Amino acid sequence: MSYVRPKKNLGQHFLTDQNIARKIVDSLGADVPDILEIGPGMGVLTQYLLQRPELNVHVVEIDTESVEYLKQNFPTLQHIWGEDFLKADVADRFSGNFSVIGNFPYNISSQIFFRVLEYRNRIPETVGMIQKEVAERIAAPHGSKVYGILSVLLQAFFDIEYLFTVSEGVFNPPPKVKSAVVRLKRNQLKELPCSEALFVKVVKAAFNLRRKMLRNSLKEICSALPEEYAMKRPEQLSVGAFIDLTCKIEEIEKQ
Repeated sequence: MSYVRPKKNLGQHFLTDQNIARKIVDSLGADVPDILEIGPGMGVLTQYLLQRPELNVHVVEIDTESVEYLKQNFPTLQHIWGEDFLKADVADRFSGNFSVIGNFPYNISSQIFFRVLEYRNRIPETVGMIQKEVAERIAAPHGSKVYGILSVLLQAFFDIEYLFTVSEGVFNPPPKVKSAVVRLKRNQLKELPCSEALFVKVVKAAFNLRRKMLRNSLKEICSALPEEYAMKRPEQLSVGAFIDLTCKIEEIEKQ
């Protein structure tokens, strides 16, 4: 097999620029030897990962045609999972920590990041190419118009860098939008000082009604919101402020 047909239903846009592929792989550190590449397709990133002897490369690919291509063209690639990353039992495949890399399908990129968040204490670093709009959103500081749910939840546990933009013309088929590469590095926060479930609930409720003041968007969660937050809108709150707000709500609800 010399070629894999990109499949629209899987959101496949194969990167064809070797320089960009190398640059993406070079953006990944070597903090841990185990690396999981999501959606390798025809292995444009895989080839450069395999050139780094310090890495133990695993790939997960839902497309059976791509799996066959990888087996035929990368005989040194020992770990190929022919399954859906979103459903795979990832933690059992590694004895310790592992980093994540990939040209993530646009249609599931947010779900991939939520999965990374789920395994945050096992994943010290993630490098992903995603839709530029999503990259800007997750890296956005508070006060930005695109700062939102994914921004807060990821930034609570990861330091996020927007690395570089990638044009449409270096893919087959070309997507209709620009792409970007981001890097997430696990920060020092081991766990939240409040209920994580409540934190997620507060962040989602706030941004689901982002034009409203928090006293209105969070009234179903807390009827007497702390005065310093009541008149604010969600984009005005930093990640630390959302954590503080959740702690205060937790205290109020215990009374």
